[in-house]
Order: sequence, then C-alpha cells, then structure tokens
Amino acid sequence: MSLLPIVKWPDPRLTAICAPVAEGEDLSGLIANMLETMYDAPGRGLAAPQVGVLKRLFVMDVDWKDGARNPIVMVNPDILWRATETAEGEEGCLSIPGLTTPVTRPTEIRVRWYDAENTVNEQCFDGFAARCIQHEYDHLDGRVTFDHLSPEMRHTAQQHYLSQKEANA
Repeated sequence: MSLLPIVKWPDPRLTAICAPVAEGEDLSGLIANMLETMYDAPGRGLAAPQVGVLKRLFVMDVDWKDGARNPIVMVNPDILWRATETAEGEEGCLSIPGLTTPVTRPTEIRVRWYDAENTVNEQCFDGFAARCIQHEYDHLDGRVTFDHLSPEMRHTAQQHYLSQKEANA
C-alpha cells in the first residue's frame, strides 16, 4: 500500500464527471491505497477523483476518529432517494484543505452501491454518514463544496482559500 497525492482545488479533475467502474475491474490496489490515504490525511471520506482517478468510487469511514475503523467502499453508487428535510452543516474537504463552508443537504438518503467484493448493497443513511456520502458523491459528479454556495459566498470562500494557499506556499 502507498499514500496517493490528493488533488487540490482548482485542479480540473475535480470538476469532471466520473465514468462508471467496469464490471469485474480490479480495484483492490486502488481501494487499499485510497483507504490508507484517507486515514493518513486524516479524513472521513475520499473520492477517486480526489486522487486523480476519474472513476465512480469512494471510500469512507465516519466512525474511525471516535472508535474502531469501519470502512465502507462504494463503487458505482446511486442515490435512490433523498429526504425532503434538510440541515445545514459545515463541511471540509481534503481537496480544499483548511477551509470549511456551510452546505445544506437532505438529512437522510437511500443508496445502492457495489462494495469491494462486487456485492450489491442498498441501505438508508442519516446524520453524518448521509452528509459524508452526499459530499463524496458530489465529487463523482464534478462538484465541490464551493458549488453549494451563493455566487457571493462562493467568490469570498474561493478568494479566502487561494490567499491561504498562497500564504502557505
């Protein structure tokens, strides 16, 4: 296993719509490396485009910072249903380090996906897990947290991030 470089905004790969993973495609090495990279970052989710791979795949583990590791691998996920109830929450992103932005999302979702063993799964998620899945799913569709902001808030957040990045260079 090895750590992968995390793509940083405004890299154009973060705005690309990812291709579905082909049936039978061996992702074991990529998945292992993505999990190692996510835990090292340290993050709770990491999508393939964030490591430069434009495939519909992400890994997440919303519990590991508070207990044992419990990773979930989602290959070709599909959000089947979203609750009408929404909540705003501050979200950070490994591709936009050092910045959180307010994002409003449905509080509950139902997802169908394939796991690392190519088994189909379907489950409802709520709370932070639902938020994390939606955040990572956005990456597969070329969206980042900035895309959830009003034009004025987006401009301010982007300028703040770029000035932070410049100051740390």
